[in-house]
Amino acid sequence: MDKGKNKPDLKPFVINLPINGDSYLKILDESRAISLRSGLVKLKKNENVGEHTTSDYEEMLIILDGKGEVEINGNKSMLEIEKGKIAYLPPHTKHNVFNIGDLELRYIYVVTKVFEKE
Repeated sequence: MDKGKNKPDLKPFVINLPINGDSYLKILDESRAISLRSGLVKLKKNENVGEHTTSDYEEMLIILDGKGEVEINGNKSMLEIEKGKIAYLPPHTKHNVFNIGDLELRYIYVVTKVFEKE
């Protein structure tokens, strides 16, 4: 990002996370933060988010409710996740999140672009 160019007008804020409703809520995006992005994801029993990659981003999953697995790089290597746990995914990691429990899996993802040190 060019210093001084296209920076959002950043201000502290507080928002409420929804208890019911959509299966996805964007929390932070380019209108509210420089490089930090986040969202709330809700998966019903046996649902998954679909395989995707972290690209040039680090990603952290904060598990709020439920039980699931994170499939890594399209194989059967799984990270077990459940309420109260945090999962970390380094840049360029292909992954998918599955709800393997009986209850709704709710988690917040937080991603930030990796910048090279000057």
